[in-house]
Amino acid sequence: MRRALLHSAALVLIALGAAGCGAVGQVTSGDTSEGKASFVKNCGTCHTLADAKTTGAIGPNLDDAFASDKAQGFSQQTMADIVRGQIAYPEEPMPANLVDGSEANSVAVYVAKCSANPVCGVTAASAVPPPTTTAPSGGKPDGKQVFASAGCGGCHTLKDAGATGNVGPNLDTLKPSKTVVAHQVEVGGGAMPAFKGRLSPAQIDAVAQYVSSVAGK
Repeated sequence: MRRALLHSAALVLIALGAAGCGAVGQVTSGDTSEGKASFVKNCGTCHTLADAKTTGAIGPNLDDAFASDKAQGFSQQTMADIVRGQIAYPEEPMPANLVDGSEANSVAVYVAKCSANPVCGVTAASAVPPPTTTAPSGGKPDGKQVFASAGCGGCHTLKDAGATGNVGPNLDTLKPSKTVVAHQVEVGGGAMPAFKGRLSPAQIDAVAQYVSSVAGK
């Protein structure tokens, strides 16, 4: 989401109108529970939102972004429309349409309701769990599924995973070794958060093996 979110909602709406974002239309539906589950999966790596317990620092802190607007009495409808427009027409490095359709609407209404409100009372929908990280045939995590569920594709390009993120390095170009991937996932670096404690050692090993084996192929 572009840095304009850090200013007043009125200014953002003007900017969106100038960019032709009205083509998205007003958000008239959306499920906040599904929106929370999707936000954690797809947006939390880059954005901080206290209710979702995400601490991403690549994009704007959404609690800070909407706090003043809520204090001024802007409607949730206005804020949902802003978020929806930013999902469809973002500023780099945020990829366009990271989520779309009804899922994007749900994320928009969730952020509008729960930004700057760390106890807004929304429970993530159990009907929209993150992809499983365990292979059907045994107890070893599936590295490709870990890559997807941890939101790695939002920041990195990896052809095998269908990922086209451009916030972090292009993994197909970089072709990192398993050791390098595992270290980076554990400790982070630059804009990338550390996943130690978020992913189990087995999941880190699995995603490192997966990335190192498919990058550039």
